[in-house]
Amino acid sequence: GVTRLLLTRIPFFKEIIVSSFACDSCSWSNTEIQSAGRIQEQGVRYTLAVTSRQDMNREVVKTDCATARIPELDFEIPAFTQKGVLTTVEGIIDRAVAGLEQDQPVRRATDEEVASKIDEFIGKLKQLKELHSSFTFIVDDPSGNSFVENPRAPQKDDALVVTHYRRTPQQAAMLGLEAFWADRDFLSLFSVPVTQVLQFNTNCPECNAPANTNMKLVQIPHFKEVIIMATNCDSCGHRTNEVKSGGAIEPQGTRITLRITDPSDMTRDVLKSETCSVEIPELEFELGMGALGGKFTTLEGLLKDIGELVERNPFTLGDSSAPSKTEKLQEFLGKLREVKGKAKAHFIMDDPAGNSYLQNVYAPEEDPELKVERYERTFEQNEDLGLNDMKTEGYEVEGAPGQ
Repeated sequence: GVTRLLLTRIPFFKEIIVSSFACDSCSWSNTEIQSAGRIQEQGVRYTLAVTSRQDMNREVVKTDCATARIPELDFEIPAFTQKGVLTTVEGIIDRAVAGLEQDQPVRRATDEEVASKIDEFIGKLKQLKELHSSFTFIVDDPSGNSFVENPRAPQKDDALVVTHYRRTPQQAAMLGLEAFWADRDFLSLFSVPVTQVLQFNTNCPECNAPANTNMKLVQIPHFKEVIIMATNCDSCGHRTNEVKSGGAIEPQGTRITLRITDPSDMTRDVLKSETCSVEIPELEFELGMGALGGKFTTLEGLLKDIGELVERNPFTLGDSSAPSKTEKLQEFLGKLREVKGKAKAHFIMDDPAGNSYLQNVYAPEEDPELKVERYERTFEQNEDLGLNDMKTEGYEVEGAPGQ
C-alpha cells in the first residue's frame, strides 16, 4: 500500500502530521494524526458527562499519549496503545469495540470463557451508544495536546470539566522530557540583585533551534514579587513570555471583581496566574484555570489574548465549525470588542492560589470600582493545587540521624 504524510499547521493544535494509508488490493484504508508541535506546559484532563446524543457527537482529539476512561464500566484505553485520532466520543467507543472484536474468533477457539466475558463487555459498550443511562467520558493527556469540544463555546459547558495539572516525574519521563532544574539548585539562581536579568540557554518551542530565555524578578507595587520569563528565537522569530508567582500559595483564595465603566480601565495592569480563571458575566463567558498560562499585561491585552484564543480554535471559527456556531462566535467577538471600547461589564478573576492581581489606580486608597474578596478554598480546589497530599509538618522520618 501507499502511506501519504502531510505536515500542516492547525492554529489550535499547533503543527500536526496527518498520515493516510490505502491498500489497492483489499481497499483497506486508515488515517491518523501525530502532534508535531511542542508539548504543552501542563497536562490536561477532560471530564465529560454524556447524557444525550449530541454529547456522543462531540469532536475529540486524542493523542497517542492520552488515556481514555469510562469509570462506570471500569474501562480504560491506556496511553500509547492507539495512534492519535480526530474523531467523536462515539468514534472512540466504536474503535474500542472493533479492537475487542478483532481477535474474538481466535479466543472462541482457544478459551470460550474469556471470549464469553469479552462478548458481554462488548455488549455493554454498545449499550452506551444507545444511551440507556448517562456515563462519564474522561480523556487524560499529560502532553496537554488532546481536546474535547465545547459546543456552547465561548459559554461555560456545565457537562464538561477541563482540568490543567502539573505532570508527575513519571509522566514527564513517559513523554521523554528532562527536567531543566533536575541538577540545579533553583533557589540559588535568585541569590542575585532583583534588578539583574538572568539568562540561560534553551531550545525554541517552535523550531527547536538554540535560543535564550531571560528571567527577572519584578516587584509589583502593593502586591508581591513575580518571575517574568521571556524567550526570543533568532531563527524563526518566535517570541513567548510567561509569568510565575515568586511567592508561596496564599492561605486563602482571591476573587477580584472590576466594574468596567470607562475605556481608561483598559490600561490597568493585570497579573493572571496560571491557576486563575476569568469570567465576564455579561457575555456569559468563562475562561478556565490554566488557559493562556500566566500573563502580566494590561486588561486590554488580556481581552485581546482571549479573543485570539477563540479565533484560533478550528472547531469554532475554522473549517470544522458549523455555520450557526461561527455566527455565534462572531457575535461574541463583537461584544468583546465593545467591552474594550465603551460597553460596561464586570471582569472577574478567581484565583484559588491567591497569586493574581488587578491594579488599583487609586492605591493606596480604596478603588470604588474594584472589589477584592478572600475566601476559604474547597477540597477540590486544594486537590487541583496539590495541597491535600502535601505534608509540611512531622514529615521527618523517626529515628533518622540528626533528627
